[in-house]
Amino acid sequence: MRILFLGDIVGEPGRKAVINQLAHIKRKHNIDFSIVNGENSAGGRGITPKIAKELFAAGVQVITTGDHVWDQRELLDYLPNEPKILRPINYPPDTPGAGSVVLETEFGKIAVLNAQGRTFMNPPLENPFTVVEKEVTRLSQDEDVKIIFLDFHAETTSESIAMGFHLDGKVSAVVGTHTHVQTADERILPNGTAHLTDAGMCGPEISVLGRNVESIVWRFKTGLPTRFPVAKGPVRLCGMIVDIDQTSGRATHVERYNHLLSPSEMR
Repeated sequence: MRILFLGDIVGEPGRKAVINQLAHIKRKHNIDFSIVNGENSAGGRGITPKIAKELFAAGVQVITTGDHVWDQRELLDYLPNEPKILRPINYPPDTPGAGSVVLETEFGKIAVLNAQGRTFMNPPLENPFTVVEKEVTRLSQDEDVKIIFLDFHAETTSESIAMGFHLDGKVSAVVGTHTHVQTADERILPNGTAHLTDAGMCGPEISVLGRNVESIVWRFKTGLPTRFPVAKGPVRLCGMIVDIDQTSGRATHVERYNHLLSPSEMR
């Protein structure tokens, strides 16, 4: 089974690029299942039901989120009725929505999990290492799921790498999100789990994490508050492609996905 994961979608530029290009990417790379992190897809903050439906219509199977999941108020009512949009699993149990989902595919069951780190993150949630481990055990033993994929939304590289090793051999893949900067450390860990510290973002190439360069630089120079509009211009799509053996659940191949859209692809 070949899975495509695309990192944080930033605003309208990233959203439109993913929607317009996803079918082509899936054909070109023989993708069987696609996951995206959509937590910045609505103007750079949060996601709306309308955007989620557009992403699903484009061919996305599961949408993960992170610390901006609640930035759009209408998602609170929508989340409990759409199990394929995940919020971090280490929120309190009575929080709307769910942090994992199991879907049937031609390759058998696949579980997708979403968790949020705690280092330098707000709000501080339950310990993701213990919460995720408990859920992975439940999925493996109670639901007999072999293919398990985790989006770990974390600020620090150390926490993301530690999560990869913590789950090595217990899940198929662990990919980090949140920093919007793709790391170059894709690998299969010793016990068969694919890992990439951060998938990067799907957003404007000439930007600071997807935001207007001048606004961010001005904030750093002056320390004064200002708006951070989403940047415009060419879009780069970043993520990870991983091959998984459906019998063992172990990764057999992993590669970074990184593509700057040409002017013709932007039309």
